[in-house]
Amino acid sequence: MEMPLRFKTLWIFVGWCLVIAVIILSLGPPPPPLVPTIDYGDKLGHVLAYFVLMGWFAQIYHKPRERLFYLIVFLLLGGGLEILQALGGTREGEWLDMLANSIGVLLAWFVTKTRLGYVLAYLEPKKNM
Repeated sequence: MEMPLRFKTLWIFVGWCLVIAVIILSLGPPPPPLVPTIDYGDKLGHVLAYFVLMGWFAQIYHKPRERLFYLIVFLLLGGGLEILQALGGTREGEWLDMLANSIGVLLAWFVTKTRLGYVLAYLEPKKNM
């Protein structure tokens, strides 16, 4: 079920701003822990960040090939940024972070195969009835 988005250009712009934010946050100085009281709380942040990225673009692109493309792109982004962190010297790339990134992407991919894959379409104002 394809639901046309009236503000598709805006949603794409916001999505790429989210991607840029994840790249900057991944390659910049390490931020303070988001969830310091939970063991591996930073992994929740990784899952959430990549869930949002994949979930956002899956709201815009509904065809299976398009979603598969973004699935691969965000899996590669999550792995690539961890490798760059390991090579950069200011951050440490971790295999568990790479796994958390991948879990976020895969969770969003599965969740957006349901009606939750159309949240942006439901949020847009409807044409005059």
